[in-house]
Amino acid sequence: MTVQRPVSRPVGTLRHENGAGVVRMEDLFRTDVHDLWTALTEPGRLARWIADVHGDLHLGGRFEARFTSGWEGPGRVDVCDPPHRLLVTMNPDRDDRTEIEAWIAPDGEGSRLIVEERGLPLDERAVHGAGWQAHVEDLAVYLDGGSPADWRARWLELVPHYEVEAARSTS
Repeated sequence: MTVQRPVSRPVGTLRHENGAGVVRMEDLFRTDVHDLWTALTEPGRLARWIADVHGDLHLGGRFEARFTSGWEGPGRVDVCDPPHRLLVTMNPDRDDRTEIEAWIAPDGEGSRLIVEERGLPLDERAVHGAGWQAHVEDLAVYLDGGSPADWRARWLELVPHYEVEAARSTS
């Protein structure tokens, strides 16, 4: 069953620090921290909502990822503190590397997830913001037992909002 989660509000914010862009997503999920953690760290589960990942997913390990967005490349696990914090560096040996950090905490009967991608070119914050929101929505659909809908179509819907947010956060 393919379902797109209806989201009436953006879950992300954009900012810049040290001359680079930062995308931050925050949302609440109807599952416990351990289930959410494995959805972020187990290859079989990652493939259901965000990326095919192969390699060593332990602290210090290196892996290859192919995201539903089409981005492909290497990564490295820099922090792995189950079930609360994960930090990976994408393109770790290149000038265009970014960091993706996730924090998970209990929140009422569910769990709160915060994801940040840091080190982005400033002019790419909007497209990454839209992309991360589409990924977070796909995670919610997956955790609710569905199959995410067309990632690219949702991304295209979200880009205009994040373009406005990028312009606002630059001024």
